[in-house]
Amino acid sequence: MGQQQLLLIVLGVIIVGIAIVVGINLFNAHSVSANRDAVASDLNNLGALARQYYNKPHAMGGGSNSFTGWDITSTGLSSTANGSYTATVTDQLVSISGTGIQVGNDGSTNIRETNYTTPVGDSVVVVN
Repeated sequence: MGQQQLLLIVLGVIIVGIAIVVGINLFNAHSVSANRDAVASDLNNLGALARQYYNKPHAMGGGSNSFTGWDITSTGLSSTANGSYTATVTDQLVSISGTGIQVGNDGSTNIRETNYTTPVGDSVVVVN
């Protein structure tokens, strides 16, 4: 084999190696983004369930214009394939914290997001 052929083989191996590394990095970035979106979706669903409880009268098992009494464990969604969730409930506010399964922006702890549910709407805040 000539030197030119060996050089082409080495160059080909380097290019394939770089392509593999770039592909792995893109896959990891997409996994984190997908988990962040899934946790936000779960938080919005839990917020909607809390607001349903708020709007139902006591006679139908609701809160009659109060979040007090709503329990995240009653939804069966305190843990999903996307992460785990906890809630702090007051009369007019439910704070739902979600922890994802992928490592977040700081590079050491998992994704964390918080949903603040009020009688009129939700807001999701990215913590990590």
